[in-house]
Amino acid sequence: MIALPLLGAAILLVLGRVTNKWGHLLGVAMSLASFVVAVLGFVELLGLPEDARRQAVHLYEFIPGMVDMGLLIDPLSISFALLITGVGSLIHIYSIGYMAHDPERRRFFAYLNLFVAAMLLLVLSDNYVGLFIGWEGVGLASYLLIGFWQFKPSAAVAAKKAFIVNRVGDFGLLVGMFIIWTSFGTLAFGDLQGKVGEASSGTLTAIGLLLLLGACGKSAQLPLQSWLLDAMEGPTPVSALIHAATMVTAGVYLVVRSGAFFFPLGSTAALAAAIVGCATLLAGAIIGCAKDDIKKGLAGSTMSQIGYMMLGAGFGPVGYAFAIGHLITHGFFKADMFLGAGSVMHAMNDEVDMRKYGALFGKMKITAVTFIIGYLAIIGFPLMSGFFTKDGIIETALHHNQVLGWLAVLGAGLTGFYMSRMVFMTFFGKARWDKDAHPHESPAVMTVPLMILSLGAIFLGGYLVLNNTLYNWLSPAVGAAAEAPEFHIVSGPGGITLALVAVGVAIAWFKYGRAEVPELAPRGSFLTVFARRDLYGDALNESLFMRPGQWLTRIAVFFDNRGVDGLVNGLAAAIGGTSGRMRRLQTGFARTYALSILFGAALLAGALLLVGNI
Repeated sequence: MIALPLLGAAILLVLGRVTNKWGHLLGVAMSLASFVVAVLGFVELLGLPEDARRQAVHLYEFIPGMVDMGLLIDPLSISFALLITGVGSLIHIYSIGYMAHDPERRRFFAYLNLFVAAMLLLVLSDNYVGLFIGWEGVGLASYLLIGFWQFKPSAAVAAKKAFIVNRVGDFGLLVGMFIIWTSFGTLAFGDLQGKVGEASSGTLTAIGLLLLLGACGKSAQLPLQSWLLDAMEGPTPVSALIHAATMVTAGVYLVVRSGAFFFPLGSTAALAAAIVGCATLLAGAIIGCAKDDIKKGLAGSTMSQIGYMMLGAGFGPVGYAFAIGHLITHGFFKADMFLGAGSVMHAMNDEVDMRKYGALFGKMKITAVTFIIGYLAIIGFPLMSGFFTKDGIIETALHHNQVLGWLAVLGAGLTGFYMSRMVFMTFFGKARWDKDAHPHESPAVMTVPLMILSLGAIFLGGYLVLNNTLYNWLSPAVGAAAEAPEFHIVSGPGGITLALVAVGVAIAWFKYGRAEVPELAPRGSFLTVFARRDLYGDALNESLFMRPGQWLTRIAVFFDNRGVDGLVNGLAAAIGGTSGRMRRLQTGFARTYALSILFGAALLAGALLLVGNI
């Protein structure tokens, strides 16, 4: 699974322009071949007894006396592998059409393959060291993909921003790994199982919070979310890959994989994960309400939906099942919508401003229908995928923490508003196109992946949640709860959630469906400006970290120049100056030296006489 896309990336990067004519086909073939291996692994695992569904694959001794490199094939890792390779392959296929006229298409597919390989290493490793290598590989590949069009200054800056912000989270993960090693003498998941009880609660909490910091960086959770919206500068398939199937799900995987060790139900770290998720789901929803850029609106939505997953991951095995279920269904409906947005941009001369769309349903029926299916899934329309998984998270949250649960309900109402706003502004109402825009449906190589993804958005959630299919499947990997979950298709909280969603849809219809949408965005209220500026996240980071860091750097440079270097250079100057002055005594004349000897002898004789008299 890992070697095939890695080999594809190596061939495309090493051979370079030689592969221009067929490089994209090789990239797709390697991703599809990896998917086939994942399916075979899944089928083999399915045929094993429940207690044997945890297969270790030893590779080699990596760091002697510390860790061996190996893979862990269990229900959790194989579920991620299927998502990464399956949805990733559809994104590869879609990219054939989307990047058809890009002269560097071959390099783009090399980076896609590298991304898939790194993500697979992350989820398949049986220890934190292998996970961290994959983690950093994903960070590198995302940097290359976000900045793929590096001739655009905005893309280059966005790539650097994503890379640097993620380094903050990576620092937390790395320090957490250091503490795990010093506390337990191992970094392998299997060995930790019986050793966690030996550590104090303070140590476990510290490790959990540090791992959570790492998860916040990769999954764009507060306070490390600022990179996500700028990452839209990359080609749209990159946005689908990063925000649906791979990078942003890595943090949720880390929390769930570490759940039995460092995020047990009721622990401080688990509560912190739930709070972070709840805060982020609201922040992402508020941002999404004010964005006119279709990709940035979807990015805000991604923040919010990952927040739901993190919220679920804070509530033990039942929460894990719903969190992973929502992660999988989100991979389908969010990839569907991101690629749908790319199809719209493809037809509208790469325009991203929804105020210049409108009335596209009649021109792009396949794109519109598949996008609307994804939209219905994400707002939790009854019996669509998101209805089962997101409402399952809300039910679980309400059972464990009423405050967080009702805030999640509020987030669902906001989701109904901002996603309906996006659909109405894009596909309905009056045409607000530029004069040179001639919208048309995308080619089949782009629309077929949309249709496949939309099927997952319709059916996958019910299959995973009803009869506890996913919960029972994941239990050997993440543990079982004291009581199995019960999802209620009809319930009081579910009815309130659906009512709030309907209110959000109705408000969006009155403002953006029935009313005419102005082509220039009105100034808006303070809250609107607050959301448009990403809740002033960049300004906050600049004020709290960048400016103080800048001054600290200047002070350090001043101290280094005037203090450290000043002391060393001052000592050297003093010695040099003294030597220069003493050198004047050496004239080279014999009479001067004789006179000096005479004076010295006189002084010595006088001193001896003085001492003798005393």
